[in-house]
Amino acid sequence: MFERLREDINSVFHRDPAARNTFEVLTNYPGLHALLFHRFSHWLWSLGLKWLARTISTIARWLTGIEIHPGATIGRRFFIDHGMGVVIGETTVIGDDVTLYQGVTLGGTSWNKGKRHPTIGNSVVVGAGAKILGPFEVGEGAKIGSNSVVTKEVPAGATVVGIPGRVIIKRKGEDEERRKEMEERMGFDAYGVTEEMPDPVARAMRSLLDHMHAVDDRIENMCKALRKVNSDYQNGELPPLQDEDFDCVRDDDEVRR
Repeated sequence: MFERLREDINSVFHRDPAARNTFEVLTNYPGLHALLFHRFSHWLWSLGLKWLARTISTIARWLTGIEIHPGATIGRRFFIDHGMGVVIGETTVIGDDVTLYQGVTLGGTSWNKGKRHPTIGNSVVVGAGAKILGPFEVGEGAKIGSNSVVTKEVPAGATVVGIPGRVIIKRKGEDEERRKEMEERMGFDAYGVTEEMPDPVARAMRSLLDHMHAVDDRIENMCKALRKVNSDYQNGELPPLQDEDFDCVRDDDEVRR
C-alpha cells in the first residue's frame, strides 16, 4: 500500500512542476485524493459492497469535484492534474502512467449493461475538456487534444484533435528542412504545429506546400531534360515572391499570438 502511495506522489512530481514537497502534494492535490478514495471504493466494490462503494465515491466527488465510478479499473501512477469536472465511468479501464487534465469525461454512448466505456492504454495524455465516449481502445502513448470529442479507436502513438476527433499521425518521409525553406520563402508560419498539439488547418497548409515542392522538383527536372534535347531552350526565371504579398498572413498570425 505504501509503495503504491509513494509511486503516486512521485508521479505528481514528475508531471507537475508546481509541486514543491510531499506534504503539499498529500494535502493540496485533489487528483491524488480522488485516486486514494477510488482505491478504497474499488476494493469495497470488488467485495460486493456496492452501495457502500458508491457512497464513498459520492463523498469523494463532493470533496474533490472528481467523479470516478468504483467499478472503474485504474493502473499505476495515474495522475489527474487540477481535476475539477473529471468523470470516469463504471467499465472504464485505465493503464499505467496515464495523465488526465480537468474536465475530461471517459463516458459511454449506450444505456446497455456491459462494456460501454473506453479502455485507455499506458502513457496516454488526455487534454483539458476532452470527451472519450464509447467502448473502444485508446492506444498506448496516444495524446488527446483539449476539448476533443473522440468516439472511435485511436492508434498507439497517435494524436487526436478537434470535434469530432481526427487522428493525426506523422507521415514517414516528411522532409522538414525543405518544407521549412519553402515556408520561409512564402512567409507562412505554421503557428501551433507541434508534436504535442498539431493544428489541422496548418497541417493542411503544410501538405499543400509539400505538393508544391514536389511539383517544383518535377518541373525543374523537365526543364533540364528539355535543355539536353534542345540547346536553344531558354529556361525563364520565375517571378520572385514579394514580402508585402504575405503581410496579411503575418498580421493574422500576430492576432492569434
